[in-house]
Amino acid sequence: MKIFTSEQIRKIDNETIANEGISSLHLMERAATAFYHWFIERYVRDESSVLVFAGGGNNGGDALVVARLLHGAGYRVKVFMVEYSPTYSKDCLDNLRALQKQAVPCASFASRDDLPSLKQHAEYNVVIDGIFGTGLSREVKGVAYDAIDWINKSGKKVVSIDVPSGLFLDRPTPHAVKASETVTFQIPKLALYLPGNQLYCGTVWRVDIGLSAEAIHAMETDLFFTMKNEAASLLQPLSRFAHKGKLGHALIIGGSLGMTGSMCLAAKAALKTGCGLVTAFLPKCGVPVIQGNFPEAMAIGDRHEEHITAIEYNITPDAIGIGIGMGQHDDTERALYDFLKKNSEQEKSSPLVVDADGLNILSRHSDWLSLLSPGTILTPHPKELSRLIGEWDDDFEKIQKTREFTRRYGVIVIIKGAFSLVIDAETIHVNSSGTPALATAGSGDVLTGMITSLLAQGYSPRDAAILGVYMHGLTANLTRERVHERSFIASDIIDNIGNAYAHLESAI
Repeated sequence: MKIFTSEQIRKIDNETIANEGISSLHLMERAATAFYHWFIERYVRDESSVLVFAGGGNNGGDALVVARLLHGAGYRVKVFMVEYSPTYSKDCLDNLRALQKQAVPCASFASRDDLPSLKQHAEYNVVIDGIFGTGLSREVKGVAYDAIDWINKSGKKVVSIDVPSGLFLDRPTPHAVKASETVTFQIPKLALYLPGNQLYCGTVWRVDIGLSAEAIHAMETDLFFTMKNEAASLLQPLSRFAHKGKLGHALIIGGSLGMTGSMCLAAKAALKTGCGLVTAFLPKCGVPVIQGNFPEAMAIGDRHEEHITAIEYNITPDAIGIGIGMGQHDDTERALYDFLKKNSEQEKSSPLVVDADGLNILSRHSDWLSLLSPGTILTPHPKELSRLIGEWDDDFEKIQKTREFTRRYGVIVIIKGAFSLVIDAETIHVNSSGTPALATAGSGDVLTGMITSLLAQGYSPRDAAILGVYMHGLTANLTRERVHERSFIASDIIDNIGNAYAHLESAI
């Protein structure tokens, strides 16, 4: 699913209006009605009394339609017009007149002194925020700033229409509504899924408002939101005549004394994700551990007992995952360098996934990054990422620095988090699956194994990264009713990879 800028969204709105021969007022009614239906499914009339804050622009017009519909459905509703400007948009003004005809209680304020009393409105338990929309281009000041402050201090449940008022789509936000839930109109907005905005956005929902499919298809973008259908479309068919020799051989390299468990997780995840063969390369101390824990894996032991000193093997893997639990010993660093150099000099270098200590070593030897084979996938958590690209002040700078990094070295970077980002030289894909259950030890090791497996099966690096991240998150979504998020462990991810496949195949 495509992600667009505010200007692109405006153009799609206009093309929808032109293509369907409808008015902008009609499209506003349609969008607000979609929000209304979402709202009444979750907020019971007899338990919900609603304060609606509306601005003078089109987002305010949406809010006024919602207020009128809720009033007509029997909800107790009161509207506050936030007059941050002396003029209203035409559609907002038309909807204000329609609201007044229905005698919906409505007040306006143009200064802090006019703000409603919190005490006098204590019986209202829900705020619908419709002050500003996606077109906001300047910092919020004056009465709008005060209104946002009022909402945030109210202690009430807050539902924002399209975006929380004050939120910028393309830069850091200094002051915005802190929504409990945001109901956005059809098109995902990148800012809604960034860690720095989690305080403002709450739980994000999307509602379809019937925007022109032709306009959306024609509009170009390099930002995408990965949902079930997109992930399912990447799945390769499984031939009835498949055998283990045709499904790819994944090599997982890593481990050190006390860190063999990470190798067990990564190797098992690789095989569970569908490759035909998995070999683990690890120190001698890890060989009996992995073969006792995971007999389906083959194992090659380093000559050193406790950590890797030389990466030597006589197999031909289709993809390699490296760095898991590997440690950062001097001879391990040298072994990594020799491995990367040898791989880069081969006529056909092996596709790579680099994680954990592999990333930490590379961050100290940035000149080694040029040895990575094209399309190598790096899977850093935030601290590992900062070691690679440097510190950043906000999410937008982080993304920009990461994009520059991927272009410089020809790699793919997965920024792990609540909405993991898959970034390469050309595109950014925001992942939609997953829950806080994934914030558990070994979760990243499992992801490395899954992506390495997909590479070994012949998926392109970009597709392997997108599909691996989505399936990884999906295992948490699918087990939410059976395994509490606080009790979920990395092995639960592995146990549900098959269920994730079944869920995706149901969409094909």
